[in-house]
Amino acid sequence: MSALQTPEDWAQYTFELPEELIAQKPLAERDDARLMRVDRRDGSVVDPEHRSAVRDLPQLLREGDLLVMNRTRVLRARLRGRKVTGGTAEALILRPEGGAQCYRALVRTNGRLRKGLELIFEGRGHTLEACIVAIHPEEGVTLRMEGTVSPYDLGEAPLPPYIRRGAPKPEDEDRYQTVYASAPGAVAAPTAGLHFTQDLLTRLERAGISRTDVVLHVGLGTFQPLRPEDLARDRLHQEWFELPESTATAIERTWAVGGRVIAVGTTSTRVLETQALGRGRVQPGQGNTDLFLHPGRPPQVVDGLMTNFHLPGSSLLMLVASLIGRDPLLAVYRHAIESGYRFYSYGDAMLIL
Repeated sequence: MSALQTPEDWAQYTFELPEELIAQKPLAERDDARLMRVDRRDGSVVDPEHRSAVRDLPQLLREGDLLVMNRTRVLRARLRGRKVTGGTAEALILRPEGGAQCYRALVRTNGRLRKGLELIFEGRGHTLEACIVAIHPEEGVTLRMEGTVSPYDLGEAPLPPYIRRGAPKPEDEDRYQTVYASAPGAVAAPTAGLHFTQDLLTRLERAGISRTDVVLHVGLGTFQPLRPEDLARDRLHQEWFELPESTATAIERTWAVGGRVIAVGTTSTRVLETQALGRGRVQPGQGNTDLFLHPGRPPQVVDGLMTNFHLPGSSLLMLVASLIGRDPLLAVYRHAIESGYRFYSYGDAMLIL
């Protein structure tokens, strides 16, 4: 049975976060981010006075450990333009939809959205005309595009709304993307992976720490507030995933020699646990997952987790609590706030082992 039955239950996962701790831009170097270490056995902060960084991972992990990374690639999904009748317009393309050049999108304009509303988007030397052909009360609209280019040809990095510095900077094109991203399809970054550099990956390999990959195309639902119907069903929004045969083999090999399976990010965790066959085994496959991990449904596969600091009341926060429990997690977050850790996409990270 779910440990989250009512809005009052998940309201206990809220906390007050000073706005100045919400990271508004990336650090000069990806792996300079601070790394809080947390003991999974009791949820305590390990050596709270010591200042570890992501670049220290080769010394913090063990030879034989396996990192599982989400290689999804973030699409240029945010469009800027105007209504044909005047006034600004902005769209976030969520995914292609049935029909030629049709896309599900969130659209924001000055004024009411209506079927038949015509829009013009511009960017990167391209122009694209669009029309709202359907409105969906729970998730945006359907846009039909008119033109020879894809909306992703003129879009920009879809930075989340808590980064409040206007249009993305040129650096965001690179920094809101992992260095190993190769499977286009996400509308938000798997943020724990943003800390890795090619140099760090090389040093991890030299230290005998292996890595493998999964794909989960991060959707808008990852960051949306939980709804009462999510709690009632004990399931979340759906996101497309893939777990390759090679990854399943790497996990079994790691456990066979006593290594630890460490998920890089909540998205990697969600894929592994969706395909869990019990301790020591996962099933290869692909499809859509609506798995909701929380303290009433702890992980079966993941031995450790590297993750950023998440929004209050979010499903991501509850996933992390599934490893160490709600009260220890909130204590960890209090320590993070008191110690000035940076939160959210461009923020710092924690390592639970």
